[in-house]
Amino acid sequence: MLIYGSGLQITVICQLKMNAIFYMKNFHQKKHILCFLYAAIILVFIAIPLNAQQGQRIVSLAPSLTKSIVLLNKSDNLVGRTSFCQFPSRDEVPVVATAVDVNLEKVFSLKPDLVITSSLTHPETIEHLEKLGVTVRSYPYPTSYDNLCEQLIDMGELLGQKELAKKIVARSKNQLDSLQNTIPDVASPEIFMEIGANPLFTAVPNTFMHDYIVYTKGKNVAHDFTKGSISRETVLVRNPDVIFIVTMGVVGEEEKKTWEAYPNLSAARNNQIHIIDADKSCSPTAVTFVEVVDEMIQLMYRNN
Repeated sequence: MLIYGSGLQITVICQLKMNAIFYMKNFHQKKHILCFLYAAIILVFIAIPLNAQQGQRIVSLAPSLTKSIVLLNKSDNLVGRTSFCQFPSRDEVPVVATAVDVNLEKVFSLKPDLVITSSLTHPETIEHLEKLGVTVRSYPYPTSYDNLCEQLIDMGELLGQKELAKKIVARSKNQLDSLQNTIPDVASPEIFMEIGANPLFTAVPNTFMHDYIVYTKGKNVAHDFTKGSISRETVLVRNPDVIFIVTMGVVGEEEKKTWEAYPNLSAARNNQIHIIDADKSCSPTAVTFVEVVDEMIQLMYRNN
């Protein structure tokens, strides 16, 4: 125990030993000493993980997970990231992976206490890391806003920041409620959310992307879809009132121009074709999810 304990544990043990000697000299009751030492053992085992959390070396293998680590004030513990992770001082943290491919040798060389992964990480990669003795926590791809909140609280507990995580989630939910109260009492607009251009791809039910539409009090034109693939003709037939394009750079601008070229399209007639930030909307946290909903509400209902 002393070999693996930190200075805190060693200090606790020494103090407990001194207290034990004092009790022996003054009370000479062995049963009290046994109880005391038993309590000491429990205290040390509790203290070790708490202290380990303070100095954890963390590798994050997903941008959304990295954002959550920053939210939980653990960015200083981050020693490895993907090339897509964005956060302050990102250049100081080594890149160990792309979106899906992980450099195992580089990860292991960083001596992480914890590797946090998403469902994008290959199961074989996780298995290799665990065989190397690395602790891995994998989070499945979130399917809803509530799921995002649950994962943040779970990560908070993992990193010794559960109370902070719970406060962040509570604040996020309050903000979301307040935003919905600002939505005008009008007919729910039909919304097409484009999240891929070639092929054309959209948000479907049971995804957090669909939840963006739900929390703006809109109706998803793909409400009856189970897969995201959709044709342009289908979109035109369903004639959405609003189109949100979640595609970065030139592709997004080109898609906007393409939809605007259809004169009978309701969204084009009403100037309701918008581009929203792909990084924020496609890899959200409980906080940035609400920011995206806020932006969508401002754009959708600006004329009401």
